[in-house]
Amino acid sequence: MWVPESCDATNVLDVAVLGAGMSGLMAARRLAPAGWRVMVFDKGRVPGGRMATRRVGDAMFDYGAQYFTVREASFRALLEPWLQEGLARSWSEGFATSDGIFKADGEARYIGVQGISTIPRRLAEGLPVQHGTTVESCSHLDGRWVIRFKERPPVMASILLLTAPVPQSLALLAMGRVVLEAAAAVALTRIQYAQCLASLVRLVGPSRIPEPGGLWLDGEPVGWVADNTQKGISEARLGGSVTIHAGPEFSRTHWDEDPETVGRIITDSVQSWLGSEVTSVRIHRWRYSVPTVQHPARYIMARSPGPVVFAGDAFGGGRVEDAALSGDAAGAAILAEYS
Repeated sequence: MWVPESCDATNVLDVAVLGAGMSGLMAARRLAPAGWRVMVFDKGRVPGGRMATRRVGDAMFDYGAQYFTVREASFRALLEPWLQEGLARSWSEGFATSDGIFKADGEARYIGVQGISTIPRRLAEGLPVQHGTTVESCSHLDGRWVIRFKERPPVMASILLLTAPVPQSLALLAMGRVVLEAAAAVALTRIQYAQCLASLVRLVGPSRIPEPGGLWLDGEPVGWVADNTQKGISEARLGGSVTIHAGPEFSRTHWDEDPETVGRIITDSVQSWLGSEVTSVRIHRWRYSVPTVQHPARYIMARSPGPVVFAGDAFGGGRVEDAALSGDAAGAAILAEYS
């Protein structure tokens, strides 16, 4: 068997999972208990992907996914223990709109009690996850996938599972000069995402965002505003902690502009809802925020040049739940196809 330079031939994986978001973690939860040699690799310091919580000073912010919904019985089965343990809780069945009037739609939104990132962290417990590993390329040589990293020696695997945003996954394959079978390549290149500029705003005092702390706006320049203090993840004594998501058109237009300028434009557009002096603004760029053109199936599996599976929130829907179900379905498909 051919072994790339610096690669340990005794540590060849059955499945290399790239991405420790909901999809990658759910797939690993399927594969690892079945006895497969699996490793999840992620460039971040903690699992979760866009289910992200950040500390700015003493304040806490959910700055990616703001909540999750539950529609499928299999995902509800995951949720119930989280609720019982106090890891998650129901937040609301709607939010105020631009006129300040609460709009209910009857669908429960759930949050992590200590931040949205606590959910993927729980899923990652007991799983083989390596953080801080930046993948540079994926190639297929002599019947094995070879995954090369910036920080560590290469890894070989029989099967490759890609759960990052699809353009990023395709770029890794392109760097490894991998040519996918035509049907899979065409379907994957159709998937598209919207960008989002997230603004993390600290206030001297409380905001004016109506209870329970979420605000649906018109989409441009801002689509969403959330009060992390009302959500309960940031302490009131620390002042206001507000997350603002700019709309896709504003985000695209202002993507490369100075963060200070962009932050000022965003906060000025919702100043009446802030209601308190702004003490700091931090901008986070989500290049692949929301899948706008999705693939209808839960995953795509290609068999040439070697077994490679694509999963994530762009497969079967754009919600947190869809990302989880996509990863679970991808893991189940690998077991069914290659056991």
